[in-house]
Amino acid sequence: MKAIILEKYGSFDTLKYEDIEKPVPKDNEVLIKIYASSVNFNILGLVKGKPFMARFWSGLLKPKIRIPGNDISGQVEAVGKNVTRFHPGDKIFGDIYEHGFGAFAEYVAVPENAPALKPSNLTFEEAGAVPESALVALHALRDKGHIQKGKKVLIYGASGGIGTFAVQIAKAFGAEVTGVCSTRNLDLVQSLGADHVIDYTKDDFINDGQKYDLIVSIAGYRSIFNYRRALSPAGIYVCIGGAMTGPKAMTQIFQALLLGPIISITGKKKLGILPLIPSSQKDLDLIRELIESGKVRPVIDRRFPLQQTAEALKYYEDRHSRGKIVIVIKHSD
Repeated sequence: MKAIILEKYGSFDTLKYEDIEKPVPKDNEVLIKIYASSVNFNILGLVKGKPFMARFWSGLLKPKIRIPGNDISGQVEAVGKNVTRFHPGDKIFGDIYEHGFGAFAEYVAVPENAPALKPSNLTFEEAGAVPESALVALHALRDKGHIQKGKKVLIYGASGGIGTFAVQIAKAFGAEVTGVCSTRNLDLVQSLGADHVIDYTKDDFINDGQKYDLIVSIAGYRSIFNYRRALSPAGIYVCIGGAMTGPKAMTQIFQALLLGPIISITGKKKLGILPLIPSSQKDLDLIRELIESGKVRPVIDRRFPLQQTAEALKYYEDRHSRGKIVIVIKHSD
């Protein structure tokens, strides 16, 4: 089978498109024929080995993960003898981050508790854009942000992969949603259901006098003290990401990680970073229900074939993508 191989840390051009042996599922695994995956922030660090502290889980001197990619959308090809949930032919999607990655390939074998049934109203390519970003948005809003109906929620970075899902999921929970994005993405964010949209190139939500019960920050950089000022008296700030490049890259994340717990000690406002919450079939099923009900839809910026994965990663790093970048995997049959 064809796969993208990661042998050493470095530029995206170090990735190799090669033939490797097709995996065989173990007794508790399903073999999945992958039709689509997508680009996520974690792949950038995995390939480059940056920041350096990330190597303590990915491999200190060289990557322990041979095939990157964690979003999968495809069809069950075969099942192990102990598998009961799935059968050959089932259409699935999922996030295999916890199972060794391996999504940038034609096939992958994973435990049967990793995927869930694919939303019936999505194509494989559309479903490949969903898992990690939708799950991260859900966990930030529900598990860390304790979102409730009628609460005022601000999504900073509302037009990106996670942000487009966060806007829609927050609306599905009944929140009043404000999306922050650039000028060219105002119409997109509004089309996703945002009640208010702020153009960060012209206006500053910190100084508009509004207070938010929950702020979820995904992109860019603002001081954690700015976010604290924009919170309601018992508001919550959840940091998911930050600027990918430039002198302030990762600063927003480190502030939330290091300063958030200290600031949260004084007063009722809670500020911090989203911890790693394991993917579950229950949450994937909830995402599927939201999609099938028409409350949530994936937004796709561009599609790249598997052999152009390096170009897809460059595009993701260099531009402000609108929604998700999908990796399309074609099979000869």
